[in-house]
Amino acid sequence: MTDKTDQKLSLLALTGMVVGSMVGAGIFNLPGRYATATGPFGAIIAWCIAGTGMYMLARVFQTLAERRPDIDSGVFAYAKAGFGDYMGFLSAFGYWLGSCLGNVFYWVLIGSTLGFFFPEAFGDGSSAIAIIVSLAGIWAFHFMILRGVEQATHLNMIVTIAKIVPIIVAILAFILFFNYSQFSENFFGGVDMPEKTLLAQVRDTMLITVFVFIGIEGASVYSRFAKKRADIGAATILGFVGVTGLMVAVTLLPYATAPRSAIAGVQNPSLAGALELAVGHWGAVMISIGVLVSVLGAYLAWSLICAEVLFAAAKSQDMPKLFSAQNSNRVPANALWLTNIVVSLFVISTYWSRDAFNFMLDMTSVTALLPYLLVAGYGVLLARSGAGYEDAPGERARDQIFAWMAVIYTLFMFVAAGLKYVLLVAVLFVPRTILYFWARREQNARLFTPVELAVFGITVLAGAAGAYGLATGIITP
Repeated sequence: MTDKTDQKLSLLALTGMVVGSMVGAGIFNLPGRYATATGPFGAIIAWCIAGTGMYMLARVFQTLAERRPDIDSGVFAYAKAGFGDYMGFLSAFGYWLGSCLGNVFYWVLIGSTLGFFFPEAFGDGSSAIAIIVSLAGIWAFHFMILRGVEQATHLNMIVTIAKIVPIIVAILAFILFFNYSQFSENFFGGVDMPEKTLLAQVRDTMLITVFVFIGIEGASVYSRFAKKRADIGAATILGFVGVTGLMVAVTLLPYATAPRSAIAGVQNPSLAGALELAVGHWGAVMISIGVLVSVLGAYLAWSLICAEVLFAAAKSQDMPKLFSAQNSNRVPANALWLTNIVVSLFVISTYWSRDAFNFMLDMTSVTALLPYLLVAGYGVLLARSGAGYEDAPGERARDQIFAWMAVIYTLFMFVAAGLKYVLLVAVLFVPRTILYFWARREQNARLFTPVELAVFGITVLAGAAGAYGLATGIITP
């Protein structure tokens, strides 16, 4: 049996978890998604908004790791500490569900990338062969993770390094072929693109920015494995700064190598198409290979995070105790089994989907917003109360400002996402509340406080509205 101390993670390993979680599929789709929405001027504004908002959220995670060292698996545990059991459950379930949808998105992208090399077999990533390959990959990772978290995190470090290399090569190539005249022509929108207000341009980039920043909490989720508690906050900030720099470069530099309309027209993964416009076919091949390595690495990281969130929720009695079981390698086996069964079912369902790629991306983004909002809200409550600030009372006002800014940013993201996705998330939440009922019954505990009952009622109404919209065709996936 592996000794507990053998699996403690260093600052480098925790930073690798953050980078590995964030650098997945999203970064390879930034050029096309941004070019469709806006030119460099709008992109700069969008990144300023997204970067500032997510930096505030990163600072909240850092602060909570320092001020509440007793809380592990912080994403949902912070929500529970601040807002009660039911909100903790919603946060845990929402984060787990969003992570599962994100893993489905990864396999769709793997299939569509293989379609670049074998178009007849893999197509857009939802063909029968693509689904069979995806299912084989899901269960190969499953049994590898069952052998131990330490082995998986070491592999994650290797894959993280490997997938950064093609991104850096692409950035250097874009710099080498940088054309100032082309960049200037694209700056305020370019030619042959529909005219939109600047506000509409920025709004249309918001969901992709949420998606590419998901994973910022990777170190916090794995806090129980940290060698030093202070490393959690440091890893979060280091990972955030490094990955943000890569994402901004990947977004802006292609505007200096080709017309915006050409970049907007390339197929996913759009970084491959954008690089092909600049350097030729070899660029697309290199990025396609990089996508496969990157997405497999991100899938590994998110499989670990999915199981860890479900396990920690069960340990804190927010999920049925069935999911708190660990095998001899201290891997939450039952949580991992449920996660991969759900991911497999969603992957199979993509066979009947018309646009699984973008739908899974946007749904993953929206499901992450509620956990982020509750974390930011708890940051506000903690700073206001002063708990944990006995040794640094002067930092309370600063941390409260950071937390309020994170709250405002997350609410803005909900508005930018639109009512459709909020209602669809509620549709998924309502029937799964049976897991909460199951857990409360195991403890002989009261189901809801009056406030929680009101929240449950609102969730049911939103779910009913979403189900009605789907049944009548008002809402389409």
